[in-house]
Amino acid sequence: MEQSRSEQSGSARDEEYERQHVHSVYEEIAEHFSSTRYKPWPIVERFLLSLPPGSVGLDIGCGNGKYLSVNKNVFIIGSDRSHNLTRIASSHSPSSTIVADTLFLPHPLAKFDFAISIAVIHHLSTPARRIEAIKSILETLRPPLPDGKADSEGKALIYVWALEQKSSRRGWDEGDEQDVMVPWVLKGADRKAIGQVKQEDKTFQRYYHLYRKGELEEDVKSAGGVILDAGYEKDNWWAIITRG
Repeated sequence: MEQSRSEQSGSARDEEYERQHVHSVYEEIAEHFSSTRYKPWPIVERFLLSLPPGSVGLDIGCGNGKYLSVNKNVFIIGSDRSHNLTRIASSHSPSSTIVADTLFLPHPLAKFDFAISIAVIHHLSTPARRIEAIKSILETLRPPLPDGKADSEGKALIYVWALEQKSSRRGWDEGDEQDVMVPWVLKGADRKAIGQVKQEDKTFQRYYHLYRKGELEEDVKSAGGVILDAGYEKDNWWAIITRG
């Protein structure tokens, strides 16, 4: 179905907002951001290591690619909107990396054994775009085999930042605003270290939607998915999902 003119206008505004407050920021901070992202999160690592040898899957919003080589017995195609992060991620073997938008994935549909999307969907600025992103991920997954054999369908693991973070340094909790700007401070010394002329510290503001308890599950169901498992880990909500 074609979008109406007003829907197209709204979508363009949303895309521009995300370009300014998400994509352009990560292009500028990519090197410094990558230097702080090196240890796999336990549940993500466990999910990847549980996959059967020979599985083929996607890391959608792969960042610096820290998950691409967790399990050497599977093959992962990593994608990210940031050219600079994708370039960094390309150093991981035996995976492959491309520049791609979560809402417009270039992959064939219904072909992949698994997918992960870690700390990505919360950067989309409207409920409709977040649901569409989950739908886009689900569409890449292999459907159940005709014999209905257990565990035959593709699975995806999604992580998003939680609103309920009262024990963290950020201190967000129930009742707080869910759509926030989160600063990233790039020190002058760090900017010099990545090849720039020495400058003053610079603060970049990144857009996040903080998910309240149960909201991720609601979005998955709205996207036509099924929840296989879900929980909370280190200020994040996560869910393992499959096609409905």
